[in-house]
Amino acid sequence: MRRLISVLLLAASGLVPGVAAARENNDLLAGDAMTVALPVAAFGIAWLKDDGEGEKEWLRDTAIDGVLTTGLRYAFNQTSLGRRPNGGGYGFPSGHASFAFSQAAFLQERYGWKFGVPALAAATAVSYIRVHEDKHHVRDVLAGGALAYGVALLTVTPYHAIHLAPIVGPDFLGIRFERSF
Repeated sequence: MRRLISVLLLAASGLVPGVAAARENNDLLAGDAMTVALPVAAFGIAWLKDDGEGEKEWLRDTAIDGVLTTGLRYAFNQTSLGRRPNGGGYGFPSGHASFAFSQAAFLQERYGWKFGVPALAAATAVSYIRVHEDKHHVRDVLAGGALAYGVALLTVTPYHAIHLAPIVGPDFLGIRFERSF
């Protein structure tokens, strides 16, 4: 229980300034709330399933995505890609979109479409809000989402995965079936 509470606090603490600023705009507030709810849901599902490996993969996926997104935002800030539609900086790639899609991609890749589809819909809504409210260009949210999903593909393995592999030998052909429990 302590781990879950600490993760909730960690997830919420990074977004408190954005949520406070978004109070004036209900759409931005809703987007920020979804951005906070997604990591809570992703880690919470792993925790409720007693999936220790999933918790580690969630942390690895979230950390790598965060480091890469932050690095790219600093790298592109002094270029035309770094300019937001509202004139601000650090626009490319979108941190909100990247973080939201990181959580959605974790749920999709680890637990399948039943968890992934609603999470991907929420991440898409976050991205739409960021573009609609002139916080980002479409390219910013697309890049953030693609980066996050790519990181998840490399760092997250399916829960109860089934693997089929062909086996070819000098005198035989076969299929290897493997399922993780």
